[in-house]
Amino acid sequence: MLTPQSFQAVTRMFHSVSGIHLSEAKRPLVTGRLHKLAQERGIDDLNRYVSEVLSQADPEELVRVVDKLTTNETYFFREPEHFKFLGKLVDGMAAGSSLRVWSAASSSGEEGYSIAMLLAERLGLARWEVLGTDLSTAMVEQARRGLYPMERARHVPAAYLKRWCLKGHGDYEGRLLVSRDLRSRVRFDCANLTQDLPQIGSFDVIFLRNVLIYFDAPGKVDIVRRVLARLKPGGYLLTGHAESISNLDLPVRSLAPAVYVHA
Repeated sequence: MLTPQSFQAVTRMFHSVSGIHLSEAKRPLVTGRLHKLAQERGIDDLNRYVSEVLSQADPEELVRVVDKLTTNETYFFREPEHFKFLGKLVDGMAAGSSLRVWSAASSSGEEGYSIAMLLAERLGLARWEVLGTDLSTAMVEQARRGLYPMERARHVPAAYLKRWCLKGHGDYEGRLLVSRDLRSRVRFDCANLTQDLPQIGSFDVIFLRNVLIYFDAPGKVDIVRRVLARLKPGGYLLTGHAESISNLDLPVRSLAPAVYVHA
């Protein structure tokens, strides 16, 4: 059983790394995920495992803990209104222009590949670029592989699924692989939105969805301002539909539900 002291020590460490606060209500989730890691190390005492991790004697194990505690539940074409908006934006592009899109909390990559499928359908395999970033190194590696359980593709249009995904057989039954052509057009890297961002250039559209819910108002402002520094003037910021930022002191103008223009 994870003691209150161990739980607090782990959540303090996780907050210092990610900026995310895990409340007492998350104790069962934290306990379950740490228990799996401790078992893999052959350690029965969960509190001893926590103590060893926090001693930082094994930095790689600390990374594994952060990866494990990062919530990563997603699927293709989540919150479809945003993809309808992106499609209209692409259709209205001037001839010969290009588009850069950043999936700023890309988790295991489904969002980035959903964006890429839409752009590839409308523009072909040129004139656009998609970058996906995530805090978790494990999620970035999974995104780069592009291999997913088939049930995550339940909202992918049939034509997209046929053109841009390969159905698994044998050992890969029940899974899909994003096609090599599409994988080659999407880049995934690690980035912590609560810290200085890497030199990734500027973007026309940024998806910042389902991450702000984990932060208080000052934390939200800090992240959004940092992200907006990478958004072109007049560019579009898309947040999760449960994440309003209209009441925050930010240089954005609401255009549609969860769609903002960089003012």
